[in-house]
Amino acid sequence: MSWTDVADVLGAASLIAGALLTLVAAIAVLQFPDLLSRMHAATKPQVLGLALMMAGVALIVRNPVVSWTLLLVVAFQLVTAPISAHMVGRAGYRTGKVDHSALVVDELTEDLEASQRQAEADGAAGR
Repeated sequence: MSWTDVADVLGAASLIAGALLTLVAAIAVLQFPDLLSRMHAATKPQVLGLALMMAGVALIVRNPVVSWTLLLVVAFQLVTAPISAHMVGRAGYRTGKVDHSALVVDELTEDLEASQRQAEADGAAGR
């Protein structure tokens, strides 16, 4: 068995594992009951699934240009997924889509109340 055969087998295994993780993420998004659970399911396994699929493609193709491009795809996904999930979660929280009774720690409510008090104080001082 040569190195290329091993790379092909590892690439195929990575593609299958990545596809299964992405499928699990998609099913979880449909099945989970609330926004925060769905966001977790949409970001965590999906990013790992994408990384596994890109690794599988890189192992099968074995072209340096393609490998660097796939590495950039994974890097951009790792950078943008947490930021977009944070923004969606924050917007969902502010619009009332989050079940507050399911939260263990709720620091955002304290921050929002403090900013409201500060805005009221600034408004009263400016009159």
